[in-house]
Amino acid sequence: MPWRRTRDPYAIWVSEIMLQQTQVKTVLPYWERWMAAFPTIQALASAGQGTVLKLWEGLGYYTRARNMQRAAKTLIAESDGKFPREFEDVLALPGIGRYTAGAICSIAFGQPKPILDGNVIRVLTRVFGIAGDPKERATNEKLWALAEQLVRRSNHPGTLNQALMELGALVCTAKNPRCELCPITTQCVAFKTNRIHKFPQIPRRAPATARTFHAFIINKRGRFLVRQRPAGVVNAHLWEFPNQEIKSSARNGHTSAEPFCTIKHSITRYRMTLKAFKVTNGTNSFATDGRWLPLKTLHSLPFTSAHKKILHQLSAPRRKVAIDPAGC
Repeated sequence: MPWRRTRDPYAIWVSEIMLQQTQVKTVLPYWERWMAAFPTIQALASAGQGTVLKLWEGLGYYTRARNMQRAAKTLIAESDGKFPREFEDVLALPGIGRYTAGAICSIAFGQPKPILDGNVIRVLTRVFGIAGDPKERATNEKLWALAEQLVRRSNHPGTLNQALMELGALVCTAKNPRCELCPITTQCVAFKTNRIHKFPQIPRRAPATARTFHAFIINKRGRFLVRQRPAGVVNAHLWEFPNQEIKSSARNGHTSAEPFCTIKHSITRYRMTLKAFKVTNGTNSFATDGRWLPLKTLHSLPFTSAHKKILHQLSAPRRKVAIDPAGC
C-alpha cells in the first residue's frame, strides 16, 4: 500500500481518515487521486470545498473530508502548514481521534503511541482471550492499556502498529480467518481453545430499518433540476435530484411520472430504496427548490452516492431494447 512506503505525516493522515469505515481496496485509487490533486497541506487548505467533495465522491461519510480541510486551514493559520509532532496537538485537530492520532504519531514519527481500531480489537481479543463487549468502557480501557503495553515494548512502534492492522485486515478477519497463515497461533488463546468465532464479543446489531424515497428527474429544455443539501444534515453540501421520503404505499404524486430506475443502498442501520422517476409535467412544484443545470455541469458537481448512480444512468446511451425500470 502506498501510504506504508512514506513517513510523510500528511500522506499517512489522509490514508487513515479514508480507511475509517472503508475497505483498503476502495481507498487505494481515492488516495492516489487525492495526493495527486492535493499533494500538500497548503494545496488542501486552498482548494474549493466543491472540489474537495467532488474528489471524495463515492467514499461516503463526507464529514471526514470537510474535517480534513478544516484541519488543513487550521494548520496554515497556526503553524504555517507544518504538521504537528506532539500527540496532543495532533489529537486536537478536527476529525482526529485517539486512534488516528496514535497511528500518525507512531508511523510518521516513531512514537510509542497505541492504536485500537476494529482490526486491532479483533486481534487482541482473540490472542489474549479478552471477553466482553469492546465498546463497553471497562473492556475498551483494558484493550487500550494492552495496546499501549505492546507498543511501549517495541523498538519500532510504527511497524508494530501497522503489523497489528494488517494482521487483522488480511489474516485475522471477522469471517473465515486464515489461521493457517497466522504467525502467532501458538500464542493465541482463541485458536488454542477453538473459540476463534467467539471473539470479539460484539452484541448483535438491531434489525435494519427500511426507508423508501422517490427522486424526480425533471428536464426542461436540456437542463435538469437539482438541489444542494443544506449544512448540518447527512451529506451536507452535496447535490441531488429533488426527492422525498415515502412513509407508506402512497403514490409519487405526479400523474406524469415515468419509472426510470431503482437504487438500493445502506446508510448506517438504514436500508434505503431510492426510486427515480422522470417527470414531464408538474415541474412547478419544484421550481423554487434548486437550480436548472445542463447535464455536463451536473457531472462536475459532487453528488450523493445514490443520486450519482441516477446521473450515470441518465447519461448512459439508451439501448433500443426494453429496459427494466426495476434496477439501474
